[in-house]
Amino acid sequence: MPLLQFDTDFPVSDAEADAFADAVTDLYVETMDADRSYVAVVVRDDRHLSLGRAVEGGQVFCSADVRAGRDEATKRAFATAVMDEAAERFDVPDENLKVVFTEHAGAQMQGVERVGGDWS
Repeated sequence: MPLLQFDTDFPVSDAEADAFADAVTDLYVETMDADRSYVAVVVRDDRHLSLGRAVEGGQVFCSADVRAGRDEATKRAFATAVMDEAAERFDVPDENLKVVFTEHAGAQMQGVERVGGDWS
């Protein structure tokens, strides 16, 4: 039950946010071998963001709360895919993209009628 939160420092229309969320969900499902129905995506736009290495242009940060257990190569594959998607879709320079993973035990990820299990 991942929660993928994206912050931008530029406006994103509702239609653009929906399309981006769909693309990110597809990337997560494909890369992380997950069920689409559990993926949650948040897009918050027009925020103040600061990244020391940033260059001129928009910035996109992703906070990825995921279940613990996936190897580093898999997480890196998702991070680079999602950064490529943001760069292409929103014309964001590579230097202005960042993904941070926070890993949780399965039981820390809960829905109304479900408690997540551990990754196996």
